[in-house]
Amino acid sequence: MKRQAEAVIPTPWGAFNMIAYADDPEESMPHLALVHENFDREQPVLVRIHSECLTGDLFGSTRCDCGEQLHRALELTAAQGGVVIYLRQEGRGIGLINKLKAYRLQDAGLNTLDANVHLGFEIDSRQYDMAVQIMQDLGISEIHLLTNNPDKVEAVDHSPIVVRSRIPLVVKPRKENMNYLKAKQELLGHFL
Repeated sequence: MKRQAEAVIPTPWGAFNMIAYADDPEESMPHLALVHENFDREQPVLVRIHSECLTGDLFGSTRCDCGEQLHRALELTAAQGGVVIYLRQEGRGIGLINKLKAYRLQDAGLNTLDANVHLGFEIDSRQYDMAVQIMQDLGISEIHLLTNNPDKVEAVDHSPIVVRSRIPLVVKPRKENMNYLKAKQELLGHFL
């Protein structure tokens, strides 16, 4: 995986250099790094590793907290000259079509994890080695990791990147996502 293209993207939170990473220059769904204009690789960098959630990130679904987490992460990384790494692994790695099928199962009473298993998938098949590769490409050696997910902390801990601290990413729960958040906390050990 390598840098394929980059451009400055002005946002409500300031200017970010958006860098697309993929093996193939024709890849239509590359992983992304949004590097704030005040980024300083010489200091521990605030980093958010965010997995794509089209329903939450783009359409504002309140079924999860993903979109709110992404916006909060952009706000915080902008304030501290940080980086948001956007990994294209929708629905804990099962893709959008299967995620929508999982939603139907959740509406029928399964929790978010059992729905994935019912469809024949792992509870969470995401991987974070691409995020480590992106951080290395950016010259990042030390980070403050903005996450509630212990798997992300562990993945980076087993890499050359030094995690100086874990920063909680707190968003207010909603009635629509209360069961989802509870399952993440109780069954996956998320820090909520």
